[in-house]
Amino acid sequence: MTVSDHASRYLLSCEAFDSTKEKPVIGAFLALFKERGLPCAIRTDNGLPFASPNGLYNLSRLSVWWLRLGIGIERIKPGHPQQNGRHERMHLTLKKEATRPPGMNGLQQQAKFDAFVKEFNEERPHEALAMKTPREVYRPSPRRYQGLPELDYPFHDKDALVTACGRICMHRKKINVSTVLAGQKLGIKEVEDGIWLISFMSYDLGYIDLEQKTLQTIGNPFGTRL
Repeated sequence: MTVSDHASRYLLSCEAFDSTKEKPVIGAFLALFKERGLPCAIRTDNGLPFASPNGLYNLSRLSVWWLRLGIGIERIKPGHPQQNGRHERMHLTLKKEATRPPGMNGLQQQAKFDAFVKEFNEERPHEALAMKTPREVYRPSPRRYQGLPELDYPFHDKDALVTACGRICMHRKKINVSTVLAGQKLGIKEVEDGIWLISFMSYDLGYIDLEQKTLQTIGNPFGTRL
């Protein structure tokens, strides 16, 4: 996993993971946010752990956590790597110089990544940066990490907590939402008799029909905005 600052091309992190499991990735981002501050948005592809094919609107636990921190999600369209062209070009260089051949184990591979990051940030000038290195241009984010803010829904009728199995309970009825939202508080507002609008933060997720015990999704509020 590599993370870069779009404007300065500065490589913030390059981590060698042996899987796409979310827990170690969240840990790496947590350390990064505490050190470097929070970005306004993060642009990714549509693969794990950034997005989940089984999550509501393809959300993953990682992207839900980003949203809770006030970080916008920018997903490139599937099959359009040019929408993240600078990062993709850097990836090609990274693979060529730090993975061919790969390290004999995880520690050796991480050492190769660390050496590449240092050289890329401190020794390689970029024409787009007026021949300065990324280190000369990069500045940490002024948005400091302060933990997760509380969720509040003052304009909704009530709130509901998503269970570990991805459900909410309303009037003794269980409605499936998504396991990626487990533990999150949602806002609920009745818009018609038996029809409830359900929201996460400022994002409307869809409508609950209590009679059918279903969630009807609407236009993807987390769609591509590039």
